[in-house]
Amino acid sequence: MKVVLSIKPEFAYKIFDGTKRFEFRKAIFKNENVKSIIVYASSPVQKVIGEFEIGKIFNNDLETLWALTREYSGITEDFFYQYFSEREKGFAIQVKSMKKYKVPKCLKTDFNLHPPQSFAYIK
Repeated sequence: MKVVLSIKPEFAYKIFDGTKRFEFRKAIFKNENVKSIIVYASSPVQKVIGEFEIGKIFNNDLETLWALTREYSGITEDFFYQYFSEREKGFAIQVKSMKKYKVPKCLKTDFNLHPPQSFAYIK
C-alpha cells in the first residue's frame, strides 16, 4: 500500500537529489501496510514528481529526533523546531530508495485524487 504526501516543492526536490533523507510530520498514517510514499509537490508545482520506499519511521521527542536526523534532514535546526513548535514529539519518515518520474504526473488524471492536506491512501 502507498500514500500520497503533499510536500512543499523545495523539500520534495531535496528528497530526489539525496540531500533530504527524512520527511518530517506532526502526525502520520496509521496503516502499517504502507510501504511507499508518492510525492506530490504542492503549489506552485502541483505535480506528482516521484515516489520513495519507507525505511524506518522514527517517533521521538524533538531533541532525540533532531539528533538522529539532522545530517540528512534537508532543513535547518530553526525550521525543525519551528515546525514542531506545538509538539513534544515528532515523526521522521526515512527515505529508503527513491524513483523520480521522468515526466511528472497529474494527481487528478493519473491517481483520481485531489491534493491531500496531509496524506491520502492509494491501494
